Amino acid sequence: MHPQDNRYPEYIAEQIKKGTTTCALTCKDGVVLAADTRASAGLFIADRHVMKIQRVDKHLGMTIAGGVADAQNLVDLMRYNANIFRLQNKEPMPIKSAARLISNVLFNQRYFPYYVQLIMAGYTAKEGAQIYNIDLFGSLSTEKFISTGSGSPVAYGYLESEYKEGLGVNEAYKIAMHAIAAAIRRNAGTGDNINVVIIDKDGWRELSKEQKAAVGVVY
Repeated sequence: MHPQDNRYPEYIAEQIKKGTTTCALTCKDGVVLAADTRASAGLFIADRHVMKIQRVDKHLGMTIAGGVADAQNLVDLMRYNANIFRLQNKEPMPIKSAARLISNVLFNQRYFPYYVQLIMAGYTAKEGAQIYNIDLFGSLSTEKFISTGSGSPVAYGYLESEYKEGLGVNEAYKIAMHAIAAAIRRNAGTGDNINVVIIDKDGWRELSKEQKAAVGVVY
């Protein structure tokens, strides 16, 4: 297909989309992020061990769905700016400021967009638990729980029924794992394994294989 074809942007968008499911939940004592580990290119499974939850700072992380190269570029950009903010201000970058920054970057690139959908999530004693959904054009929204990617309709079905106000991170990560597992069972672009990260007063920590196995999720 020639670049001057009117369908060229849509054609590129269809080729670059990757099947995936990620989710984030706000809790009374932190945030939980979960994602599958499959990267696909059309019907081809390109990688079974992708980490789709990326650390920005010890209080801040993001999940990535969409084009891998675009997402990696944005993660690097956020890490750089978070480090500069911490050095200049002697305190961590506010979660809302991080979300607004990435939103502005995506909005400014809307004519040549990054093919991504992101969740920006973090926890500080001052701000509490916050998560933001950010699409490829920079639209910004916040909810108590968010899911992105091709398997998100399935994950939302589970989250809607199981999420409750006042959950702690040790309860919420089990709900997040079951939501991703449901997507793995029903969405071809989602699969292989589940990664889970908790951000709370102690900072960023990734759950071990033993902790995840104890949940008893079959996928």
